[in-house]
Formats: sequence, C-alpha cells, structure tokens
Amino acid sequence: MMTKEEITMVGFEIVAYSGEARSKLLLALEKAKEQHFDECNSLIEQANDCLNDAHKAQTELLSLEARGEEIEIGFITVHAQDHLMTTLLLKDIVFHLINIYH
Repeated sequence: MMTKEEITMVGFEIVAYSGEARSKLLLALEKAKEQHFDECNSLIEQANDCLNDAHKAQTELLSLEARGEEIEIGFITVHAQDHLMTTLLLKDIVFHLINIYH
C-alpha cells in the first residue's frame, strides 16, 4: 500500500512530466510557425516521451485502485490529473495547428 506521501510524489511526477510536455508542444508550434519542421518534429517526439512517462505514473495509481487498495487522493493528485488531461488536449490542438503551417 502506498502512503499519502508516496501518492503525492507520484502526483508531482505527473505534473512535472505534463508541464515539460506542454512546454515542448508550445515550442514545437513556434517552430512550425517559423517553418522549422525538423525541430518541430523533434520537440513533438520529446513531448510524447514526457506524456508517456506521465501516463506510466498515472497508471501506477490506477493499478493500485484497480487491485482494491485504498488510495488517499489529495489536491496535488487532482492537480496532476488536470495537468495531464489539459496537456493531452493541447497536444491534439497543436497537432492540428502544425498541419495548418505545413
């Protein structure tokens, strides 16, 4: 069973990975505006790696709950979920915007 502190640390991990992905996605959009598509594509790949890491952390919590373990969810965990979901939405929007610049 994970302690509240451990769950909080997973939440911070999700926030950090999601924040890094968000920054890379926005920079990728700027590179697309400048027609620097090699840099843009590299940043998108890096953002995807960050999102995969965030998803792995999220899955860790989901797996605990699915096994029936009691998980004490705090505000940081909710904040982490919010960060991840808005970054995933941003990824979809940035993808469509980049296609406009192509």
